[in-house]
Amino acid sequence: MDVPITAVLASLLALLLMVLSFRVIGQRRRAKVALGDGGDVGLQRAIRGQANCAEYVPVGILLTLVAELQGLNPILLAVLAAVFLAGRAMHGYAFAFTEGSPVLRVGGMQLTVAPIVVLAVANVAMAGFGLSG
Repeated sequence: MDVPITAVLASLLALLLMVLSFRVIGQRRRAKVALGDGGDVGLQRAIRGQANCAEYVPVGILLTLVAELQGLNPILLAVLAAVFLAGRAMHGYAFAFTEGSPVLRVGGMQLTVAPIVVLAVANVAMAGFGLSG
């Protein structure tokens, strides 16, 4: 079975993770820190931006895949995937490339959590109650 929405989402999130990873590498070089954060605030923020992405992305991809395989409406699924991607990008940018943008950070988390909750509930409803997407 084809899963084009999940394929696109996973690929774009992988690219986002690479951008955040390269930011950590750049900050490590700038701070001359090979392991840990050396107390450098810029490096700390870059590390947390990358790690937070790595923490949430697998759940988002997995829930998207399950919903796609269960036949959730593709337009709804594409919207949820786009919102999740926007949330991850906003949050990652706020951490890794700014000194603390509360609008991007909080907004990014809201746009991350909302699709996760919707997809989790939809997947349970479709699986447990035989509801169709």
